[in-house]
Amino acid sequence: MSTPPSTPGGAGSPDPDDQAQAQAEAAESAAIRRRWITLGEILAVVAVIISGLTLYNNWAERGESKAVKEADAKQASAKAATLVLMAGESGKRSLELKPASDDQSVQSQKVLFPSALEVPPAETTGEPRIEASWFDGALQKARNAAKLPDDSRGDERLPVVITTRFLVNGEPHEDVALYDIGYTISGKFLSGHTVTLRGLSMVSRIRSGSGQAQLDARWKRILPAAQP
Repeated sequence: MSTPPSTPGGAGSPDPDDQAQAQAEAAESAAIRRRWITLGEILAVVAVIISGLTLYNNWAERGESKAVKEADAKQASAKAATLVLMAGESGKRSLELKPASDDQSVQSQKVLFPSALEVPPAETTGEPRIEASWFDGALQKARNAAKLPDDSRGDERLPVVITTRFLVNGEPHEDVALYDIGYTISGKFLSGHTVTLRGLSMVSRIRSGSGQAQLDARWKRILPAAQP
């Protein structure tokens, strides 16, 4: 019996070409897996970055919102603590004073007059007001000394400094400001003059210690001839 010819490499041995192809396929699969792993790592890093940016943006927005709220609260508090006095209902000889804001409650006031009038300060408690009787006699003498007309030609001005202690939401505050009292005067020297109060106008806020000096300076500008 004849023996069949043997195949190269022996019976059952793998074909070298097949081995090479298999190795190439395995290497390609490994490379693909590595690429997917690398891409997954990149996506994970990107996700972490996006998450971090989102958290930062949320934190920044909360911080900005908090800062805006705090600024608004400070502004509202400063506005509430800013006093502007207005003349309410009054008679001819008195002015009833009230804050422009309803949130403010006046507790007491001290009114300073120009030194040249030699009028002592007037103080009120719980009923803010200005009365002509506090200063009208001295004012008439000053006008006579300045040789001003017996009758007003419009609203005249008398500067005063008003120190007001008031409450806002139960918190005490103090305001010092220079105001002009509007008034008219009529009558004759022998028969007597009548001072009628017209209103109140704020000139400026001032420091407490400089009130009298600024008041006297303004009075000299309004009625210079009345000064000694």
